[in-house]
Amino acid sequence: MSKLTKALTAAAGNAGGDPLYVEDVFSTDLDSGASSGTVMTIAPNLDLSEGGLLWRKSRGGNYNNRIFDSETSSFDSSGYYGRNHLVTNSTSAKTDSQVSNSAKFTSAGWVHTSENSDGFTNTNTSYGAPYVNWTFRKAEKFFDVVTWTGDGTGTRTIAHNLNGGQPGCIIVKRTDAASDWMTFNLDGSIYRNLVLNSTAAENATRTATDIADESVMKVSFMEGWAGIGNASGETYVAYLFASDAGGFGDDGSENIIKCGSFATGAQGKISSPVDCGFEPQWLLVKNSGASENWNLYDVMRGLTVEADAILNPNLSNAEDTGTKLTVTATGFDTPLVNGPFASGASYIYIAIRRPMKTPESGTEVFSVSDSMSGGTQPAFNAPHICDMAFQRRPAFTQTTHIASRLTGQKNLYTDTTAAEVNQVENLWDFMDGWGGWTVTNTDYRAWNFKRATGFFDVVAYTGDGSGAKSFNHNLGVIPELMIVKGRNYIDSWYVYVGSLGSSNRVKLNTDAASGSTGTLWNNTSPTATQFTVGSGLNVSAETNITYLFATLAGVSKVGSYTGTGSNVDVDCGFSAGARFILIKRTDSTGNWFYWDYERGIVAGNDPYLLLNTTAAEVTNTDYIDPLSSGFTVTSSAPAALNASGGNYIFLAIA
Repeated sequence: MSKLTKALTAAAGNAGGDPLYVEDVFSTDLDSGASSGTVMTIAPNLDLSEGGLLWRKSRGGNYNNRIFDSETSSFDSSGYYGRNHLVTNSTSAKTDSQVSNSAKFTSAGWVHTSENSDGFTNTNTSYGAPYVNWTFRKAEKFFDVVTWTGDGTGTRTIAHNLNGGQPGCIIVKRTDAASDWMTFNLDGSIYRNLVLNSTAAENATRTATDIADESVMKVSFMEGWAGIGNASGETYVAYLFASDAGGFGDDGSENIIKCGSFATGAQGKISSPVDCGFEPQWLLVKNSGASENWNLYDVMRGLTVEADAILNPNLSNAEDTGTKLTVTATGFDTPLVNGPFASGASYIYIAIRRPMKTPESGTEVFSVSDSMSGGTQPAFNAPHICDMAFQRRPAFTQTTHIASRLTGQKNLYTDTTAAEVNQVENLWDFMDGWGGWTVTNTDYRAWNFKRATGFFDVVAYTGDGSGAKSFNHNLGVIPELMIVKGRNYIDSWYVYVGSLGSSNRVKLNTDAASGSTGTLWNNTSPTATQFTVGSGLNVSAETNITYLFATLAGVSKVGSYTGTGSNVDVDCGFSAGARFILIKRTDSTGNWFYWDYERGIVAGNDPYLLLNTTAAEVTNTDYIDPLSSGFTVTSSAPAALNASGGNYIFLAIA
């Protein structure tokens, strides 16, 4: 079944078809550039054989924003598209040359030979600037590309295939001659007309029904706004984005794209947090009422609580990393003070949802890696995108560093109450790992986690001093293990454990038994969409990070067991044993022990480390053994792991 068919069946309520997810239709991919003649595949996880769009921009150099789409490119003799493209920061017509440097939208992504430093000419010179690629697959209720040739008639409609209500944004460009990039951005019941290649404020507004509906665009109404629309013999392309159209997720009802608007108040802050109904991974924002650049954000380059990486569709400039926009579990917001926008202004935006698919194996979301030699980047390779990691040198007496994509270049230490510290070598903008370490040592090790529905989520929040407060998360199920740490203040690591209930807690940085929560959880258990903290974790202006875990069949298990002093088989429901195990005794003192497959979970000695101390790994003990359904705690394990009648909690990953 093609993925277009999947989209149709998902939109129809999954009647006989597989569901479609945002991962199937959109991707942000990073690359470092390549030499002439090198074949490269962009968005290899997308089936683009039915069409789409690739938007490609240099991050580190003064190069154009280039747009490739499946409808306006020509074929060469091999069946590949020529290097025809448009430039969003230019009024230029489509470039029709360089067919020898070919590219094609395929079932394996967008396959092409590499371009060169001067664009797409065949000069056989290489470039080294990093690039970002945003890929949109044609799919109902998400995105479409349409073309037409003007016939000069006064009334003209062009069919589209969004099939998802009013298009949220339409971008139109004449392709045979120079013209502006006209955008029509839905804001309630009107479309705001802006120019993508310009900083200018909106030209005008028109009622939504004048521009488009669920099945057609009305290009005759566009004609008077920029010579764009239906002039006889002229050729045009339009890119259409849906908004709040549903069609995705397990039951085909979830939204993955939203087009809307927001207002700002004093100091450039968003007046009220923007509710998209989901956490965005990609945002395009423009001041509609005044002259200002278009800003483009994504989480792969960096959309953190500290600083954001911004590119501008209307400029060819390099990436700017100075502003701050904060994503939330349901949308986006600005910091408590000094937001990045103009004060008292109105903005339009397009937001695309973060990945939503439930993983089917532990290898999709967890890995262990050793540091690369010679300052190679990324420092820690992984077979998946990394959203959180902790790292240390196992053979040395050393603290465990923990960091996340949401907090960027900041570190916390699991064995202390210290506030976070700057760590400039925490780089997350890689597809296959994290870290930009320049050390030559190869004895650092990282434990890498990917956020995923049902398995693991990360939430950064700032307290407001209002007492107990609930915060949204995207785990999709009830968290069974929740770790909270203050970022800008000194305090313990507080751990919520479902089996202990909301009136108890343990601390990650100590070996102490569980104790009363006091004002931590407000005696309120988390739900599948929210967790609640009391006044002790909601102090005004104090920033916090929360890591949430749950049991996911075949992937992870959060659970408990009772010690016997003899071998204890812990059934996690796995088919090939656990690759990571974390254990803590809760009824008495006991360290936070952890093991992993890389150092060894075997029938003999199993090296372990402790999250709550700086002690080097211990390699000469046999406290756990492999078990196909989970793991075994052996009879030789100490009371901290297997005392008769002792109570223990654990996290295991398959």
